[in-house]
Amino acid sequence: MKNKTAFTLAEVLITLGLIGIVAALTIPNVTSYYRKKVVETRLAKFYSTMNQAVQMSEKDNGPKEYWEKLGDNVQDGEILPTIWFDKYLKPYLKYSDLKVNDVTGRVMVYFPDGSLCLIGGLSFHFWPEAGTFENYNADADTSAGESRNNYKISGIKYFTFFFAPYSLEENHKFHYKKGVEPYKVKWDGTIEKLKNDSSIGCRETVSNERAYCTALIQQNGWKIPDDYPLKF
Repeated sequence: MKNKTAFTLAEVLITLGLIGIVAALTIPNVTSYYRKKVVETRLAKFYSTMNQAVQMSEKDNGPKEYWEKLGDNVQDGEILPTIWFDKYLKPYLKYSDLKVNDVTGRVMVYFPDGSLCLIGGLSFHFWPEAGTFENYNADADTSAGESRNNYKISGIKYFTFFFAPYSLEENHKFHYKKGVEPYKVKWDGTIEKLKNDSSIGCRETVSNERAYCTALIQQNGWKIPDDYPLKF
């Protein structure tokens, strides 16, 4: 007579419970790791894509340090035409969609890899996952100053680049004659400054936004440092 091995209901339930516990502990880590890799890959790709576009534009429009200055997209409450973008960047970019934000007037460039860049003023705000911006924008209450709370998501959901090749200001020395670069305004060239500046450093608490996070990642070869202070 053959022995038959069977699991009792209690044993099955215990096994399922253990599987659930292991999944609860590991899935968040796997998800975070995946998001980091997406951010790293798309940041590096965006940097390359934008500066290739700038180089191609220079062949038609001359050296970038002599281009017209990129200004704000809103004046006296009215959204301005996107003349600068249409001339200097639009013909040289591959994108899946273009929009103009109806609040800020920024040009919204959607890329085929699922990322998004908002262009306006001298800043380029890059969102590795476009859907993240759409969700944030839908929930934002601009009348309540929601835009001032960007420090909560900068360096996590979006990353700040800067374009000022024509500026001779000392504060812009890392941007003079450069293309689209990670935000380095007032940077002293040290990692310490990128990490600890109280206003725009890549730290948990800042008074403005974590604009230096992009430069910190660039300095690490477009890899998020092991001691990165923010969770994805």
